[in-house]
Amino acid sequence: MSQLPIRYLSQFIKNDLLKKMVFLGGPRQVGKTTLAQSLINNYRDGHLAYMNWDSNEDRKSIKERNWPRSQKLIVFDELHKLKGWRNLIKGFYDTLKNTHSFLVTGSARLDHFRKGGDSLLGRYHYYRLHPYSLPELGNTPQNVKDLFTFGGFPEALSEKDPRELRRWHRTRTARLVRTDLRDLENVSDLDKVELLAEELPRRVGSPLSVKSLAEDLEVDPKTARRWIDILDSLYYCFQIPPFGSPKIRAVKKEQKLYLWDWSQIEDEGIRFENMMACQLLKFCHYHEDVNGFKMELRYIRDTDKREVDFVVLKNKIPLFAVECKLKDQTPSPHLYYFQQRTKVPMFYQVILEGKEKQINDGMMVTSFESFCRLEKMI
Repeated sequence: MSQLPIRYLSQFIKNDLLKKMVFLGGPRQVGKTTLAQSLINNYRDGHLAYMNWDSNEDRKSIKERNWPRSQKLIVFDELHKLKGWRNLIKGFYDTLKNTHSFLVTGSARLDHFRKGGDSLLGRYHYYRLHPYSLPELGNTPQNVKDLFTFGGFPEALSEKDPRELRRWHRTRTARLVRTDLRDLENVSDLDKVELLAEELPRRVGSPLSVKSLAEDLEVDPKTARRWIDILDSLYYCFQIPPFGSPKIRAVKKEQKLYLWDWSQIEDEGIRFENMMACQLLKFCHYHEDVNGFKMELRYIRDTDKREVDFVVLKNKIPLFAVECKLKDQTPSPHLYYFQQRTKVPMFYQVILEGKEKQINDGMMVTSFESFCRLEKMI
């Protein structure tokens, strides 16, 4: 098992903990607990400054405020499972903010909570931890190959074993549906939700038809939509909307769906597109959570089905667009078409590996490795 680098958010979280609480969200098994524990001075197993609500002993310590007074940072893991946890952590912060810092880790509930208003407003910063990406590991051809094959989740990436990857997929999906979803929502038919989770890898990269999914699952479309939104809130999948204007007769409502773990996808072309989607979403979330910009990840598609896979916007202004191909170095004609009809300043055709080729001032064919350097990916 290989040793993976320190996570990209560590120093930013350290700095913010000097001023406010920090909430750290992200998918199951992405490394939130490991990152949090690494911030505790002289961390060791059983350290009293780290408390997990799933532990009976820690649960009692949290309620009684029984933690080491000499330890500046206190970490609460899975605290969102406690009813009224917001008021509890608010009380801790308001009375102890001059002597202690608080880091709260979790997945769906923290992100769901972040989207609503409440009395904690102004008391915390929120970060979303993503799987490992190429710049985090180091821009090398071998790291590109490993990421493409095993995904960016720490356990699977460090093992680099196809058999263990398949076993990890099965365990992760089952735990997400049977444990995390049950904690978040009241869903009676977990078997069909698990079937939905297993079906979604085959729907990646194309405009998502909820009606078609509902027919396959033999449920009402509203039920299927709700289940997809729940899986989205659990960081299993994410959706991106279209971008465009009447000038290009852009589609308006059709969303595309991608997975946080692209290694589940069998088709190599779609897997690469999903890997790029995750890289771009990480870029957007980084600049939102760290720098405070309003970022958006969208795709371009018109009513004649011309399409470019992704476009990234900052404060509603497009920065660049990306089309993904495994090997094809001939630019897609759709890049030229939308270059002439939109205000996107730069179009890339990114291939998994290959040589860089400048097409014109606003268009380039480049490898994934080079693209990550050119646009300073995270």
